[in-house]
Amino acid sequence: STPVAGTSAAAQKTVQVALSKRGVPYVWGATGPNSFDCSGLMQYAAAQAGVKIPRVAADQYQGLPKVNPADIRAGDLIFPDAQFNNGNPGHVMMYIGNGQCVEAPRTGDVVKVVNLPRGYHASRPPYP
Repeated sequence: STPVAGTSAAAQKTVQVALSKRGVPYVWGATGPNSFDCSGLMQYAAAQAGVKIPRVAADQYQGLPKVNPADIRAGDLIFPDAQFNNGNPGHVMMYIGNGQCVEAPRTGDVVKVVNLPRGYHASRPPYP
């Protein structure tokens, strides 16, 4: 896939790894490589790029630097308002650029690309 302007090599690799898992089944609590839950996919993809992030969505939001939604870049973690739970989010997806995200959505579904939600909060893994 093509690199996204303004992102580090580690962020680009994280996005590429997450996208490479399209079609893999969602399994609650799964951390890969053959099934994932939402935060497991984020942690797995980041780890493949040498970046450590917390395991669960709430910790990924609370423990990483916040990003203004106007300033998101590919590789940033997106926490939709619908599952934000007053700062204790129950779902996370990864921004991949061009108004799209990759996510492991729910039981019975698979890793896929979706549109960026209208309302969300964001955090950024510690990409070098």
